Amino acid sequence: MANNYDGNSISVLEGLDPVRKRPGMYIGSVGTKGLNHLIYEIVDNSVDEHLAGYCSEITVTLEKDGSATVEDNGRGIPVDINEQVGRPAVEVVFTTLHAGGKFGDGNYKISGGLHGVGSSVVNALSLWLEVNVKRDGKIYNQRYEQGKVCYDLKEVGKCRKNDTGTKVSFFPDAEIFEKIYFKADAIKSRLHETAYLNPNLTIIFINKRVGEEEEVTFHEENGIKAFISDMNKEKEKVTDIIYFKKEQDGIEVEIAFQYINDFTENISGFCNNIYTQEGGTHITGFKSILTSTINQYARELGILKEKDNNFTGADVRNGLVAVVAVKHPDPRFEGQTKTKLDNPDAEKVTKSIAGEQLTLFFDKNLETLKNVISCAEKSAKIRKAEERTKTNLLSKSKFSIDSNGKLSNCESRKPEECEIFIVEGDSAGGSAKSARNRKTQAIMPIRGKILNVEKASMDKVLANAEIKTMINAFGCGFSEGYGNDFDIEKLRYNKIILMTDADVDGAHIDTLLLTFFYRFMPELIKDGHVYLAMPPLYQVTRNKKNYYAYSDDELNQILTEIGRDNQNKIQRYKGLGEMDASQLWETTMDPNTRILKQVKIDEDKLSEMDQTFTILMGDDVEPRREFIEANAKFVKNLDI
Repeated sequence: MANNYDGNSISVLEGLDPVRKRPGMYIGSVGTKGLNHLIYEIVDNSVDEHLAGYCSEITVTLEKDGSATVEDNGRGIPVDINEQVGRPAVEVVFTTLHAGGKFGDGNYKISGGLHGVGSSVVNALSLWLEVNVKRDGKIYNQRYEQGKVCYDLKEVGKCRKNDTGTKVSFFPDAEIFEKIYFKADAIKSRLHETAYLNPNLTIIFINKRVGEEEEVTFHEENGIKAFISDMNKEKEKVTDIIYFKKEQDGIEVEIAFQYINDFTENISGFCNNIYTQEGGTHITGFKSILTSTINQYARELGILKEKDNNFTGADVRNGLVAVVAVKHPDPRFEGQTKTKLDNPDAEKVTKSIAGEQLTLFFDKNLETLKNVISCAEKSAKIRKAEERTKTNLLSKSKFSIDSNGKLSNCESRKPEECEIFIVEGDSAGGSAKSARNRKTQAIMPIRGKILNVEKASMDKVLANAEIKTMINAFGCGFSEGYGNDFDIEKLRYNKIILMTDADVDGAHIDTLLLTFFYRFMPELIKDGHVYLAMPPLYQVTRNKKNYYAYSDDELNQILTEIGRDNQNKIQRYKGLGEMDASQLWETTMDPNTRILKQVKIDEDKLSEMDQTFTILMGDDVEPRREFIEANAKFVKNLDI
């Protein structure tokens, strides 16, 4: 390694090279989420045209060849020469960072694209990109490859004078992305979300990929009220949808919310149509004023006595499903991916408008107010019971991590190298304990099926022996629906591996465990710590050599390769307990040979995922029956 550090040690990245060198800075990741983000960047530009009053329709197409096309009927990107750089404006937009129409005054009062990097980033990360612009009765075209101009902007056709718009087609660069296959469901979910936020906009999604062909039109005249209605369509409602919209100091605040009979909180925030995944000042403002307003009413009505403590924010938000959307002329986001809003004035205005509108509504709707307060009362009661239970949980030595009689912990205390197997049954648990690497692998057997947390109250959840053991073993606390003491940094294991039988009962146990994680420790899944072990279905022995098959197709492939005759001994594993320690290690636990499936949460489909858990694990039978009937055709290897 060279020791000299001088002026020549400093690299200067020109043009779009910084984007290709550090793509994660601009799109978050080079996985599927980052890949889909390319489409969202172009769509957001079209939506900005809609917000400016010039675009009414956007079409997003996944082409047969793997490319994507976004077309709108806006004004069309300007094609005349930009005097500052001496090149056509459209070329500047796609080849220069921090170039766009959103920096000056007048063109865009409200926009989501603020940094002037979206279009150029998409171009930089594409193998090729083509833009077609309709303006002034002419059609213009330019092509780029890996961000570089292939030819000067040229006129390629004529159109009607009033036929305007921009069409962008691009093919992601396989050198940049882990995969270059767009995820259609996530894109549809995002487009539908955008339609909710823009009631006058029509968005058409077309998938031309072989075997996936479809066309869907999104148009939501009822806006975010329809958004709330769809999110809660399978839920028991406590209130009707409460909605208001108002502008103050140039900032528009639009809020819709509803309370449901569920121990959850679901607040989605948006700024200029951009989903602020991590919240921000507009969410803080709404939460703050909602809490203070409900506490004020509770005292005025005598529900909270003088000696009583106020409801906590979490109490007030028990059962709340809300969409908070603001339109801000000059928003500040944390990072190019815009996950969190940072404007102090957004908090101030949201508090002001929401405070005024909540008071106007609750003064006229006393019964709705009482229903909201009852949700807070219920939450406070459960919270206090949880605190007592938690105290007992943590203080009783019989539930300590090394003496509970269930957990066989590993020797290492370095979380990054440790993993815990949650194993179905004592028999398999015994084999796993014998087979494991004692230094890095912990084993926790569970008997039967754990509690279905979707149907249970919090006190029952915390009283469940299996759940107690997991809480203590993981070491990172328990969110309890509040996020009170959960700290992912305290997690003792890098991998939590669910190891169950490859049958219906095993799948049910996996689902119960995943429901528990999703509801009360979602960060375990979001941060990629939860895995499903994939034990083999068959062992084939021939001439003292063992082969393992993980599906019927794989079994047939093995038999075809080694020969189909009476020299083969085939064993069908009905459960993990049928394997001895060496077999379990070789097939399912050895990091060098095992197959693990990582459990992931699609951030673009959280509301849909939430509904699915409710349908499958909740009390209502009819929606579950309909779901099973609709999806039965996708089930394989059903063990009956």
